[in-house]
Amino acid sequence: MKKDPDLESALSRNRRWIVNNQIKNIILRCPNQVAPLKHLQKKFKSLDLQGKALNWLKKYPCCFEVYLENDEYHCILTKQMMHLVEEEESVKDMQEPIFVQKMAKLLMMSMNQRLNVTKLNELKHSFGFPDDYIIRILPKHPEMFRLVNNGWRKSSVEIELLACNPDLAVSAVEASAQKQGTEPYFSCSLPSTWTKSLQRFEEFNAIPYVSPYLNPRGLEEGTKEMEKRIVGIVHELLSLTLWKKLSIVKLSHFKKEFALPEKLNVLLLKHPGIFYVSNKYQIYNVLLREAYDDGSGLVDKDPLVIVKNKFGELMQEGLHEYNQRRRLVNLEKKKKGMNLMKSERRKDGSAENSDQDDNGDNLGGLFDRKNGNDFIRSFLMKNIHNFEMILTSMSFAFRIQLVMSKAWRKLLLPG
Repeated sequence: MKKDPDLESALSRNRRWIVNNQIKNIILRCPNQVAPLKHLQKKFKSLDLQGKALNWLKKYPCCFEVYLENDEYHCILTKQMMHLVEEEESVKDMQEPIFVQKMAKLLMMSMNQRLNVTKLNELKHSFGFPDDYIIRILPKHPEMFRLVNNGWRKSSVEIELLACNPDLAVSAVEASAQKQGTEPYFSCSLPSTWTKSLQRFEEFNAIPYVSPYLNPRGLEEGTKEMEKRIVGIVHELLSLTLWKKLSIVKLSHFKKEFALPEKLNVLLLKHPGIFYVSNKYQIYNVLLREAYDDGSGLVDKDPLVIVKNKFGELMQEGLHEYNQRRRLVNLEKKKKGMNLMKSERRKDGSAENSDQDDNGDNLGGLFDRKNGNDFIRSFLMKNIHNFEMILTSMSFAFRIQLVMSKAWRKLLLPG
């Protein structure tokens, strides 16, 4: 499958947010909502983070406040962050009926109307469920849900649906078809140049739609109808999430409950018009194409998404502030380094001048061209008379030598 830059961006956009949201939840669970840094450092491995917790927290000064007390660092949430926490809690209270509907829909799609709590906890944030969803939702609706533990172990606890509501057994595809007054069908979000993929999609879409709320026991494995049902159930699961995306690995944990195939990613890759599959960060994720516009933004935003986006904006604001401070510190370091180099050069220059002065004392400054010329000129002016006498005597001697040589010639060469 060709990579879509916009959808790749949508998949990676919330990664830092997810980590910081988990840190926020850890701090809120601490006594007085104050987390010792040592405690956060221990939790870093479970958050897939490396390095020092202090360095990470300092990157987001608008979200986390770190202070030193009794020689130990502690972390609390900033006032801005606490305001968002309160707003998020308010939205969750208002959305409680939606959480009940989502839980019922998930249980209705499962094979025996039961889901393992441990597995469901892996996806609770994807569906928007609060951390305390079991305590918050189940006791208020004993006619719909109950907890079952047949194995007497914590990991074997399951949520069971006691009563099915037929009004909830309507998928997102069916609801859209009812609005348009058409038969239910999948929509395709592929460019017209993908001719082969579009042709395969049309052939697949011609098969009658199979509701994900239909019991699949009557469908044969490997048939087109079973494939239609699997595509339908993944589409419906993605429609129930906040960001219309899920980890395929976590989704595969529900193979038994939702009758999913062993190689789920291979099946999803066969339908690029409906799903976008990415292995960014070496983790397979699936995203619902129709839920995103051309600019990698969600078409319909859940109220919880709007609040969480505010958290993301606050996080980015803090990160920008941190980067600005780092930039200023680096510029200051560069300036200090340049000033230090200049001072070193001045020192070297003054040392060279000192050496030249010392040489001048010893050698009379003769190695300086200007000083040497002045010295020669002065010496000649003072000793000009002596030079004239020397030259005169040299001239007289030359004339005597010339007379003598002529006399010797006459003696040696007769005639």
